Amino acid sequence: MDGLFDISLFASALRTVTPILLAALGGAICARVGLFNVGLEGMMLVGAFTAIVGNYLTGNIIVAVLFAMMCTLLYSLLFGYMSIHLKANVIVVGISLNFLALGLTTFSLRAIFDVKGAFYDKSMKGLPKWEIPLIKDIPYIGDILSGHSALVYLSILIVLGLQYFLFKTVTGFRLLAAGENPTAARSLGIKVSRIQYGAVLLSGALCGLAGAQLSLGNVTMFTEGMTAGRGFIALVATMLGQSNPFGVAGASLLFGFMESLSIRLQGFALPTHFTMMVPYVVTIIAMFFFKDKSYMQEARKANESSR
Repeated sequence: MDGLFDISLFASALRTVTPILLAALGGAICARVGLFNVGLEGMMLVGAFTAIVGNYLTGNIIVAVLFAMMCTLLYSLLFGYMSIHLKANVIVVGISLNFLALGLTTFSLRAIFDVKGAFYDKSMKGLPKWEIPLIKDIPYIGDILSGHSALVYLSILIVLGLQYFLFKTVTGFRLLAAGENPTAARSLGIKVSRIQYGAVLLSGALCGLAGAQLSLGNVTMFTEGMTAGRGFIALVATMLGQSNPFGVAGASLLFGFMESLSIRLQGFALPTHFTMMVPYVVTIIAMFFFKDKSYMQEARKANESSR
């Protein structure tokens, strides 16, 4: 048991939770403006692929991350245009974008790199690991908190920033009003559509960061469908956290820890197919105990308003 729950497990959980957390925050922002973004999985996949492309073409890790953000931001415009401007069903649009991203990245992998399944180049460098002064010297805590990529620490700052923005600023309250009661918000002169577009774009940028962490932070390669359902787990984290940044962070930590635990269990002679099921089983159990119906009512209203 000591070999199972050790410091390296918790340090690994902090790395694996980052893509889920960033995507879940993007989903939370969309949910706040009345858009149930099921397309997180596809946006993450686009971000992961374009981060590798940017890194391969430029050799600059910062440019690669920014390129992933911009490409995913543009991809999220499809979701915004169809769900806000064309008023299509947001669930259908999100699922369609997931399938589109899967096919688009698979095709682009073969068109750009002329490979199938996965692309890896030993000359590419991933996100550098940061050692935090003072904290790295603290026993146990330093081993867990120090030595991660910049996006891991950025995700923590984003949680704090979004919590302040949503509940302490005028713009944040306008964003909440646009989702709670669009008709009343319009009567007060709030441009609901513009706020919704802004939320979708911000969600796309966060999913781009999530994908970059996945392909350049956790590993330095791209494989077809490498998100492996993390976007849907992020969606569940959004629901469990009630679109509150702190709540979303707590739910994401749970799922990130279970993913790290599933990887660790593979070293205990347990069948790989069994251990890979652990985070998804926990996701199903979490949804089974999810009793608050208000979130589902918001999703239903979003569906009705998009028709």
